[in-house]
Amino acid sequence: MSRRDPDRFSVRQWPDWSFWANRRSRVAPVVVNGLTLLVLIPRITLIGHGPYGPWRTGLALGAIAGYGAAYVFTLWSGPAAATRRRAAMVAAVFALGLAPALLLGSPGYLTDLTFAIAAGLMLLPLRWSVPLGFATAAVQLGWMRFGDGHVSWGQVATLGGLTAALGVVFALTFTIGHLKAAREQIRRMAVLRERERVGRELHDILGHNLSTMAVKLGLARRILESAADPDLALAEVRDLENLCHQSLSDVRATVSGYREVSLATELSGARLALRAAGVRAELPVSVDAVHPELNGVFGYVVREAVTNVLRHSDAGRCRVRVGPDWVEITDDGAVAAAAPAGHGLTGLAERLAAVSGVLEHGRGPRGGYRVFAATAGTAPA
Repeated sequence: MSRRDPDRFSVRQWPDWSFWANRRSRVAPVVVNGLTLLVLIPRITLIGHGPYGPWRTGLALGAIAGYGAAYVFTLWSGPAAATRRRAAMVAAVFALGLAPALLLGSPGYLTDLTFAIAAGLMLLPLRWSVPLGFATAAVQLGWMRFGDGHVSWGQVATLGGLTAALGVVFALTFTIGHLKAAREQIRRMAVLRERERVGRELHDILGHNLSTMAVKLGLARRILESAADPDLALAEVRDLENLCHQSLSDVRATVSGYREVSLATELSGARLALRAAGVRAELPVSVDAVHPELNGVFGYVVREAVTNVLRHSDAGRCRVRVGPDWVEITDDGAVAAAAPAGHGLTGLAERLAAVSGVLEHGRGPRGGYRVFAATAGTAPA
């Protein structure tokens, strides 16, 4: 048996009035509903002029006054109350509303329980409150039938119709409340995903570019220290300047969401970075065979793998191979016995999962480190 979705409205749930937590938002609805109690004035007048005697008349009028006060108090405090307290409030309103009919022996006075039924539909699960409303109408019908034998169908229909109408209204209200909560949750998740995207992209951009800049700075420093070729050192400084401008542009594009990555561009950047680090690069001449939908994510794979070569490896050679639905990056550097996956590789796995791809990384079959990415079902090259 499947479990019920907790995010979906059910008649078994206690109504959620958390959006009514602000007291200012309660004032207008409570005042408006409180004014509807004015319909009890004719009932009060009728009882006051009825032949019931002072004691019964006084008790009945006192019960009606308590009924109105309890109804208003329930409207104000009930939505924020715990479940047991809600049930106690509804029971108290029903008891006070039922008292005049019992004291005066008149089933017609049960019609005034419309306010108690409304309070129950508002605060109790609908699987309890709706049957309670119809049960009240049934009690009035039975009392009239077996009392004096005369049934006032209009009064019975008032209780039954109010229960049905308010039951539908509150069901829609609670459903809308769940939809608003779901929309708010979606909004929060969208913000979180955007933060994760920006963080991941900045890691990919700055990690690669800063690694390349560090290598070039080291090369320029060594050239300047040896005074071997100032022009070569100047060329490296120019490359550093260009990398800084490129990094700034990439960061701006990432934040605005317009940055695109291509495999060909990343291979070109990898060639320059590896050459500056003194690593022999074996890169594909063309990437036309790669499926277009995989071009961007494979560009991220090459970027991260080459960055790791520059930052963590003592490799002398780096090789990149591509196929229609796979890419492989290997090097001949030393590998730790248990090299953990960093944030970059974790981000790559998430990117590949979005295109039904998988990522493998670790010691290569011939030594060194190997990163292999492919669509699901593609055998390792």
